[in-house]
Amino acid sequence: MKFIDLFKLSTRMFKARTSRTLLTVLGMSIGIAAIMFLVSLGEGLRTTLLERITTSDSLLTLDISEAKSGIVSLSREVVKKLEEMPGVDEVSPAFQITTQGHIEDLSADLIAFGSKPSFLKLGGYKASFGTLIKDDDPNGIIINSAVAQLFGKTIEELMGKEMTFTFFIPKTEDVEGNLQSNFELVHSEKRFKIIGAIEGEDNIVYINSAALDDLSIEKYGQVKVKAKSSPEMNIIRDAILEQGLLVSSLSDTVDQANQIFSIVRIILMLFGTIALVVSAIGMFNTMTITLLERTEEIGIMKSIGASDSGIAIMFFMEAAIMGFLGGLSGVFIGWAGGRIFNLTINFIATRFGGEEVNLFNSPTWLVLGVITSSAIVGLLTGVVPARRASKTDPLDALRYK
Repeated sequence: MKFIDLFKLSTRMFKARTSRTLLTVLGMSIGIAAIMFLVSLGEGLRTTLLERITTSDSLLTLDISEAKSGIVSLSREVVKKLEEMPGVDEVSPAFQITTQGHIEDLSADLIAFGSKPSFLKLGGYKASFGTLIKDDDPNGIIINSAVAQLFGKTIEELMGKEMTFTFFIPKTEDVEGNLQSNFELVHSEKRFKIIGAIEGEDNIVYINSAALDDLSIEKYGQVKVKAKSSPEMNIIRDAILEQGLLVSSLSDTVDQANQIFSIVRIILMLFGTIALVVSAIGMFNTMTITLLERTEEIGIMKSIGASDSGIAIMFFMEAAIMGFLGGLSGVFIGWAGGRIFNLTINFIATRFGGEEVNLFNSPTWLVLGVITSSAIVGLLTGVVPARRASKTDPLDALRYK
């Protein structure tokens, strides 16, 4: 028999047994939709999380800090040595000092975070409002949302406002052989302009360190080192650890997050697979009933010359077609369900002052994999009926009622 004839015979069930065939396809599509929905949810959560905490620069960045022993401090000399290390593309130090911020007639205790603009970029910081600090605007500062609440204003109300600071510079003195720490009060005459904001719960103001050179800060609290490539980053990490400093990186966090989400993806896929197995059982039942109903027809086909392989291929094609169509419709149902769920969640979130997020992500590999898997599952459900149909004796088939 020709392939086109087998294909026509395989698709005849849509005309002869329309309701039963469509219900079988629908059952398969529900199982596929469950897999599509759950895996897309896991992938969307992973993508949303990584987009919020990472940038391409931050993945090549190492965070350097002092060990608890304090034997090696992050002084200007140490930072210079880091800049001279092979494979280092950029070094950005930062320090924190206690300060009191003044806006108009309001004052509040804050933490001033002095850094180069590149520090925020390498750390993956993103402005939720306005822009980050820039090299060409040293007096521009950014705040986080907690600072706005501390002053009893919204971020929009503080944009463009000028702020002055009173800094508390830590000083260490040797008093009769004992080291004692105290603070030097520095009233800065500079006026800083709020140009942006980021999300955060700490009362921190980010200032370009170039505008704080007159404070003569000699020791840094943290340094970010960007490597030129991933292999060089590992070499730099080992060299810095040998110097007695602590090293961490956002890429480690990303790797851990990917491992966790891989486990979550497998668990979600297992839940969807349960629904798919139930659907496959329903399809197998349909194919078995179809075999019984077409037994006499199989006898006639064999008596006029149809081969055993041709009969088997016809049943295989019928099962594969139903599986493929179930996969297509399941992908659409899963995608549509995800969109509706996402719109509902975002609607509720925005009503309560939250932010819109994309909870679902359906990459191409997932769509193609789901459709291919459904066709394969459909094909497998036709193995037993196809084998029984091909081995049916023509005389017994013609006598079957």
